[in-house]
Amino acid sequence: MTERKWPPDDNPRGHRPAGSAHALPTSSDAPPDPGGAADSGGAAASAPSSEDHTQLLAENAELKDRLLRALAEVENTRRRAERDLDNMRQYAITKFAGDMLIVADNLERAIASIPASVREPEAALRTLVEGVGLTEKELLRALEKHGISKLDPVGERFDPNLHEALFEVPDPSVPRGTVMKVLQPGYAIGSRALRPAKVGIASGA
Repeated sequence: MTERKWPPDDNPRGHRPAGSAHALPTSSDAPPDPGGAADSGGAAASAPSSEDHTQLLAENAELKDRLLRALAEVENTRRRAERDLDNMRQYAITKFAGDMLIVADNLERAIASIPASVREPEAALRTLVEGVGLTEKELLRALEKHGISKLDPVGERFDPNLHEALFEVPDPSVPRGTVMKVLQPGYAIGSRALRPAKVGIASGA
């Protein structure tokens, strides 16, 4: 005896009702378009608020300020390095130059120790003094090539950076502080005193 299904299947497998192959889904059956929603949402999200815009401007200004400060620091570092290098080149011979000043002093003293009245009659002595004088000039010229200059400040305004005052000379005819006499010449290397000149200055009225 054959068992029958109840209720009977009116649409057996493999058979579709007429016209079902051409049926189109209605608008209510169509799935929502995710892209359209995303576009509208993205447009709303991409538009920054006034607060966000203000914050971005503030951050940009801060970054610009940091950049300018960093560039300024780099430039200052470069200038300091150049200045230190120039000082090293200029003042590297300071100790050697200080030792050479003793030689220059001795040559000057040797010339000054022989009065003109004595050296003139004696040709040999005169030649010797002239030779010592030429040696002194050559030494000073060599020192000048390396930035070392002799200080002989008679008539100049007293400068505590370059001069050492040992006494005062009462002379109302010149302004107070004028260098009147040099006991020992000074020397400068660049703008720095290698040895201050020992001087006497006017005390004024």
